[in-house]
Amino acid sequence: MLAGIVGVPNSGKSTFFKALTLKDVEIADYPFTTIKPNEGVGFVTAKCPCSELGIKCMPKNSECRNGIRMIPVKLLDVAGLVEGAHMGKGMGNQFLDDLRQASALIHVLDCSGKTNSDGKPAAGWDPDRTVHILENEIDYWIHGIVLKGYGKVKTISRMEKKPLHTLLAQQLSGLGIKEDEVKHALEKFSPETIEFASHLRKLSKPIIIAANKIDLPESRENFPKLEKEYKNIIPCSAECELALKEAAQHGLVEYTPGEDKFKIVSENLNEKQRKALEFIQKNVLESYGSTGVETCLNKAFFEMLDMIVVYPVENEHHFSDKNGNALPDAILLKQGSTTLDLARAVHTEIADRMICGIDARTKMKIGKEHVLKDRDVVRIVV
Repeated sequence: MLAGIVGVPNSGKSTFFKALTLKDVEIADYPFTTIKPNEGVGFVTAKCPCSELGIKCMPKNSECRNGIRMIPVKLLDVAGLVEGAHMGKGMGNQFLDDLRQASALIHVLDCSGKTNSDGKPAAGWDPDRTVHILENEIDYWIHGIVLKGYGKVKTISRMEKKPLHTLLAQQLSGLGIKEDEVKHALEKFSPETIEFASHLRKLSKPIIIAANKIDLPESRENFPKLEKEYKNIIPCSAECELALKEAAQHGLVEYTPGEDKFKIVSENLNEKQRKALEFIQKNVLESYGSTGVETCLNKAFFEMLDMIVVYPVENEHHFSDKNGNALPDAILLKQGSTTLDLARAVHTEIADRMICGIDARTKMKIGKEHVLKDRDVVRIVV
C-alpha cells in the first residue's frame, strides 16, 4: 500500500511530505518545484498493546513512543497538477502516470486561497475550485484510459461471451483498479461516461483533503465552508508539523506526531524559537487538536484503506520473538485478513508450512481462515 501526496503547484505538498518523512526535498515558493516524484517513508500511529499487556515492548520494524506505535508506510510526493493536466498541460502526464501506484491520495490544498490552481499568487481564490479541478483531472485521466481500449474490450466481451467487468478490470489493472470496483461502477454507469471514471476514482483512489496552512487567518476563515462541503477534510499545517519534528530532532522539544502538545526540554531556545512554539501551541494545537498532518496519514490508511495492525510473535506466553523481544513487529493488514494472510505477510515459506495460529491473549488455537482484529497478537504455528 502506498499513499500519494498530490496537489496543485505551490500548495505546500513538498513541505507536507518532508513533515511526514523528514527527508530532504526541494521546497520553494514557485510552481513545479517537484519535477521527479519524491519517494519516502512516513509513519502511521496506533496504540501499542504493550501497556495493556503490562510489558515493555522491543520493536524491530517500527518504533514505540509512550505507548504509541509508529509503523512505516510508503509515500510518494508527485509533481504538481494544473488544470488541463489530462491533456498534457504542465507536468500533467508525469503527475498522472505517477498516480498509478497509489492506493490512496492526500490532496494538500492551500486553504488560505492565496494561490490559484496554477500555483500562482491570487488573493481571494476560492480553494473549493482547486478541489474540483484536481478531482476532475484525475477523472478525465481515467476516462481517457477507459475509452482508449473500450471498443476492443466490448467486442471481445460480445464475441467470446466474457464478462465485461472482467475485461475492463484487466485493461485498468495498471491503475490499481480491482475487478469488483469495475463491476460496482458498471452497475451504476456506462463505461463511456465521465461518471463511470469518477466512480472508479472514488473506489480505487480515495482522496483525503489536507486543508493546509490552517495557521493563517485566511485559512481559518475558509475552512468552515470547505468542511460543510467535504466529508474527508482535515485542517492541517505542514509548516508547524515540520517545525515541531525538526525541534524534536535537535533535542529542543519532546513531541509525538499527532499529539496536541509538546514539551520543551532544552534551555537553548532563543526568543524567536520560543515565540514560534507558543504560536503553534495556541493557534494550531489548541485550536485543532493537532497539526493535522499525522491525522491525514492515519485516516488514509486506517479509514480509507481499511487497514489494521497485527503483532506476530513466536512465544505467546511472553508475547515475544525467539530472542525475547516483546512485540517485535507491527504488520499492517487489510480489514478482513486471516491468520494465513498474516503468515504470508511475515514470509511466504512460513505460510506454506503453517499449521494454525494461537491468539496470544487468550492462548486459544485459531485456524488459518480466522479473521483477525486490530491489535491482535498472534503466534503462527508451523
